[in-house]
Amino acid sequence: MSRVLVGVKRVIDYAVKIRVKPDKSGVVTDGVKHSMNPFDEIAVEEAVRMKEKKLAKEVIAVSCGPAQAQETLRTALAMGADRAIHVEVAGAEYETLQPIHVAKILAKISQDEKADLVIVGKQAIDDDSNQTAQMTAALLDWPQGTFASKVEKSDAGLTVTREIDGGLEVIKTKVPAVLSADLRLNEPRYATLPNIMKAKKKPMKKVSAKDLGVDLAPRIKVISVEDPPVRQAGSVVPDVDTLVAKLKEGGHV
Repeated sequence: MSRVLVGVKRVIDYAVKIRVKPDKSGVVTDGVKHSMNPFDEIAVEEAVRMKEKKLAKEVIAVSCGPAQAQETLRTALAMGADRAIHVEVAGAEYETLQPIHVAKILAKISQDEKADLVIVGKQAIDDDSNQTAQMTAALLDWPQGTFASKVEKSDAGLTVTREIDGGLEVIKTKVPAVLSADLRLNEPRYATLPNIMKAKKKPMKKVSAKDLGVDLAPRIKVISVEDPPVRQAGSVVPDVDTLVAKLKEGGHV
């Protein structure tokens, strides 16, 4: 493999308490701390490790979003990516950006850059869609290894261990291919200060979705975003018989 493309998304930081907008059109993002999607950090780490093992020669980070997405790309560069591509999407278009759009963008850039492998996080922690890797693979007509918890080089391509509901599944895939990173694939490194400084000098290319020939018209309309229902208080019961009786009263058994 000579080139690995990694998709990274700027999301509200995992430690921030999410607040729904009064009009229920989405969540409050203004003045809120953002960071790289945690699963995408794992994807970047895996790509950088492949380069360190001489399995790849170059790692390219890609992000779609407003100007602030460049901060996320600089983080990827500080972790070890060689260069970055910022697909500028702002305003109303960014608010309605969906996995199908990102997949088309990643597929086009993969072709333009002659990438051998695309790695993304299995899902973003803001929309939890878990669609981008699958759609990208379909658009490129490449094999896919989703929910990867281990990736090894094999003679024909890659051996991928996948996390599935029933346990683990091992598949073999040829390259080029698309992978999505699961939680246990690796432990992402922290970007050191010297690498953060070096990242400022690494190349970052800016393009638009229009340049790539991708139509950003939304395919899905969000009707309403609401807070989860407040959890009801629990109660302590004296014995099993009382527990069973209460479950029957509530229609649970």
